[in-house]
Amino acid sequence: MNRTLLLLPLFSLLSCEAQPEAEPYEPPPVLPVEVWTTSGDGVNLLYKKTIDFAADEDERFPAIQIAPDQQFQAVEGFGYTLTGGSAMLLHRMAAPDRAALLQELFGKGDNSIGVSYLRVSIGASDLDPVVFSYNDRPAGQADPELQHFSLSRDTLFLIPILKEILAINPDIKIMGSPWSPPVWMKSNGSSVGGNLKPQYYGVYARYFVKYIQAMQAQGIAIDAITPQNEPQHGGNNPSMVMSAAQQADFIKNHLGPAFQAAGIATKIVIWDHNCDRPDFPLEILSDPAAKAYVHGTAFHLYAGDVSALSQIHDAHPDKALYFTEQWTGANGSFDGDLQWHLKNVIIGTMRNWSRVALEWNLASDPNLEPHTPGGCTLCLGAVTIDGSKATKNVGFYIIAQAAKFVPPGSVRLGSNIIGGLPNVAFRRPDGKTVLIVLNEHNGIQSFNIGAGEKWITASLPGRTVGTLVW
Repeated sequence: MNRTLLLLPLFSLLSCEAQPEAEPYEPPPVLPVEVWTTSGDGVNLLYKKTIDFAADEDERFPAIQIAPDQQFQAVEGFGYTLTGGSAMLLHRMAAPDRAALLQELFGKGDNSIGVSYLRVSIGASDLDPVVFSYNDRPAGQADPELQHFSLSRDTLFLIPILKEILAINPDIKIMGSPWSPPVWMKSNGSSVGGNLKPQYYGVYARYFVKYIQAMQAQGIAIDAITPQNEPQHGGNNPSMVMSAAQQADFIKNHLGPAFQAAGIATKIVIWDHNCDRPDFPLEILSDPAAKAYVHGTAFHLYAGDVSALSQIHDAHPDKALYFTEQWTGANGSFDGDLQWHLKNVIIGTMRNWSRVALEWNLASDPNLEPHTPGGCTLCLGAVTIDGSKATKNVGFYIIAQAAKFVPPGSVRLGSNIIGGLPNVAFRRPDGKTVLIVLNEHNGIQSFNIGAGEKWITASLPGRTVGTLVW
């Protein structure tokens, strides 16, 4: 007897029993306004949701009114300083891990944050493992003809990493800043402090020319330079002190003419120090011969108020403004640093005419190294690199909340400030509008956004930054 044949009717009956119909899958609706948030408690990190336009203004809540007819400066970029130490740590990662991290930092896809501007040190900064220049000589020797000029140290780590970054984003802009010239050019013969000897002003100008040309030969364009990082801070290693009068003299009589003679289009940006001394750039810009060579002024915010940028703009609206450095430290908190930096470094600088906003160090290791003897021992990288493992820190999210959504060429729009909700608005080259808002309140805050003929009603949890795109 064929047992299989006897069983077939039973299986057929079972298979014909009525089954409950599955609910058809409906993906969540994709609404026209993207909201990306990072919260001070670290629960939300670049968390995305979408919301719809509102039918009308909700009169229970305050309103941020965007004024698209009020257009201010164009954005050049957001990013970090790629220190020599950062480049060394990146270079030592396994190639696939490094490629993935660089893509996340500098790419333009959904999983990238679109960093669009970098600052590098001309010679060593204090976050290199050793102090060096491009023309170091034995004690007692000088090289005024710059016959021994060499980028050899940068070819170990910095230049290879820059080439990998440029392969991802060929349009990224790069600024160079020196912490110190070769010590034989200095009044004290030391990498710490001292002044540039007057007899070497012309030599140092040619040093800049050779640097820009040597980097260009490597396929790396230097968009701008500053003559000196933090020229009123002579205690770092390396560092140099330069007064406003000295910087004006160097630019108008040496650096500017040297660039002009060599056909170099790299921009000269002055000051590159704190907001408490707007008198320094104002003194240089009041000298017509120096001003003719100056493209703009760069600031940090370890002292003073970010409104100093507008003071320079009001006096010299034909000159650009840059914000080039602010550190996050291992002694800070994610919550406190996220709020302070979003309010000042991102929103504050942009509302005060800056074209660029940069955090300080791109990467450090778990021990906050490398650094020079006497260099910064608490500087926390945007990422911590431990071998081939990269961990994102608060600096990553500070920049990501702007860089990912506000590409170069975006233009700042007018918007009003309401209590506890500092904000800044932009119109992107693709026509979309971006609003970065920080909720400084401890609790949830709802608010309206007036966007042309449309209204948006949004809410942010306490101590959270949101970037809205529509």
